[in-house]
Amino acid sequence: MRLDFGIQFFPDVGPAEKSGARYWAEALQLTALADPLGFTNVRTVEHYFHPYGGYSPNPIVFLSAAAMVTRKARLITGALLPAFNNPLKLAGEIGMLDAISGGRLEVGFARAFLPHEFQRFGVALDQSRARFAEGIEQVRILLEQENASHDGRFHSFHEVTSLPRPTQAPRPPFWVAALATPDSFAWAGSQGHSIMAIPMAGGAMAGLIRTYREAWREAGHPGQGRVMLAFHMLCDADSGRAAAIARPNLNGYLRSLVDAAGHWLGEASSADYPGYDKIIAGLAEESFESQVEKGAAWVGDPPAVRRAIQDYYDLVGGFEIASLQVNFNNLGIDDAERSMRLFAAEVLPQFSRTYAS
Repeated sequence: MRLDFGIQFFPDVGPAEKSGARYWAEALQLTALADPLGFTNVRTVEHYFHPYGGYSPNPIVFLSAAAMVTRKARLITGALLPAFNNPLKLAGEIGMLDAISGGRLEVGFARAFLPHEFQRFGVALDQSRARFAEGIEQVRILLEQENASHDGRFHSFHEVTSLPRPTQAPRPPFWVAALATPDSFAWAGSQGHSIMAIPMAGGAMAGLIRTYREAWREAGHPGQGRVMLAFHMLCDADSGRAAAIARPNLNGYLRSLVDAAGHWLGEASSADYPGYDKIIAGLAEESFESQVEKGAAWVGDPPAVRRAIQDYYDLVGGFEIASLQVNFNNLGIDDAERSMRLFAAEVLPQFSRTYAS
């Protein structure tokens, strides 16, 4: 078994806990450790208006800064939201970051799933799938073609050459973010895109990964695709101390997620999001203990974290990249840095395909 390990920044704080300036300064401090410690990628999200993700309305901005404190790590949007963006703007920003980073960008796209964001942008939930599929296709065309044209339902353009042109040929790799909808995993595989997901439901991820890989093969793509899963991670020499540090922050993260997505619990519904009321209701029952038990959070001393990685890898039948949330909720910078260093020294070498001692 060989994995790549990256770090992920999912801001889950508001001004009462930490200013935006402090949050991103700490994120860049941790990002600067990626290359020397052997983490192969850095990722952040796109969300708005709420402590759950709202400090990151544009992943491109942070990843541009991250490009300046790294030289090897890949930079991954995790993920851009076509529903709230003009493809002409996205394509230009993608080309710019690909140039700034020297061709280290990988582009993740997501449908978005928070009703309050759709409401505030004036976008209908029932347009989610259509806007997502059209947006990815239009960005692909703009990146791959010069003098490009496309007539869509939501956006159209004619004889446009997006600048700057991508540094990578023909464009940066694409990822699709998915939560729990099998159709999303199947679509990503059929299109030849990599998949990024959050394994909060534990072993249910095995079937979703199978669906993705089967669709990939049936479409005739070489290999089996790439799967990136996100995990909360806290590694400490003392397992009890690791749990004591991680527990309040992971529970706070879960509460914030459910609060941000709470409109699904009786207020919002959409055929584009079947069963999301049950998904969010299930997440409302989750806790630090249940997430650790399911393997969705890797918390403990190095032997415990190594066992958690191996057990989850075996449970779901394998994946390619683990994207680690290292400073989730209001976790302190010193705890996050100590965790990253210990993980890199005593866990990462056993699994990483790219680790260089």
